Amino acid sequence: QVQLVESGGGLVQAGGSLRLSCAASGRTFSNYPMGWFRQAPGKEREFVSAITWTGTSTFYANSVKGRFTISRGAAQTTVYLQMNSLKPEDTAVYYCAADPDGDYTSDSAWAYWGQGTRVTVSS
Repeated sequence: QVQLVESGGGLVQAGGSLRLSCAASGRTFSNYPMGWFRQAPGKEREFVSAITWTGTSTFYANSVKGRFTISRGAAQTTVYLQMNSLKPEDTAVYYCAADPDGDYTSDSAWAYWGQGTRVTVSS
């Protein structure tokens, strides 16, 4: 059974940092792109970042570019999202996703999802 498990969310003050982790199990994810989405209260889920299976190419939403960094662990089955200079508007549930087919910025393109981890940024 495929599983993606996120961790690392929490409450942080504006300007602070958090690092989210996503551990994949149940199949070989080392050959698949992985990504992060988020959903704020009352809003649709939106693309945050993605990384190719080699880790050599990364992609970011304009709203997080320069503040967030996506990376893969050495075993390629873990993906991280380092979030710096957090803002109250970054408050959301963050979801890990794997194995996209098509437009990677669209949540409908991704085959596998984690349960989400909540990030709250206070002002």
